[in-house]
Amino acid sequence: MPDISARTNDRRVRSHFVGNPDDVSRDWELVMRESHHRMKNTLTLLGASVRREFARAGGRDMSVAVDRLERRIVAFGRLYQLLSDNDDLSEISVEGFFENLCGALSEAVLEPAGIRCEASIENGVLPAWQCHRLALMLTELVTNAAKHAFPNKNGALIRVEVVNREGSWLCAVADNGVGATGPLQGAGSRILQGLARSISARMHGEAGQGGTRVTIAMPLTAV
Repeated sequence: MPDISARTNDRRVRSHFVGNPDDVSRDWELVMRESHHRMKNTLTLLGASVRREFARAGGRDMSVAVDRLERRIVAFGRLYQLLSDNDDLSEISVEGFFENLCGALSEAVLEPAGIRCEASIENGVLPAWQCHRLALMLTELVTNAAKHAFPNKNGALIRVEVVNREGSWLCAVADNGVGATGPLQGAGSRILQGLARSISARMHGEAGQGGTRVTIAMPLTAV
């Protein structure tokens, strides 16, 4: 799968297939540890945003900067609420859940970086735990694309698709930035691989001069 943390314009196409039910418990423990690491990273982004806003704000602009930061903090809170496992829910609306997730990601992470988000989400229902783990995967992919795909932010776009096709839910994150190259490594790789194994999913990445697209295919029979 393309390395979403080291991007070039060289065209590469990689596939990564995962699936070993015996590792689910171990993977989930790893996922939770690394998810906390992701939270630390996003809070670091928020801190950097605070410094930028107040460095350039002065006088009458100060209240505008405070309002903008307050909205972003609320969006971060909404994002992490969505990423929390809702044990009291047996099923979740796919359309409602992922539209809310994309909205929170856009307001908290993408809009402040000058990146536009488009979402195409089909209706349906999934068990809450599957929605939660897919959401963690999509959030990881979107955050990495926002951080690494756009050295030049002009026209930056990330598109999220969640569709039901031929017995699988297909979740894709595509950007129009510089193409990724090489195998995925580091904390992001461990998060994605552990989550994919836990839902019997496979990932496929394509990269080129037009950007990078990573697709997660989760069979409807995943347990």
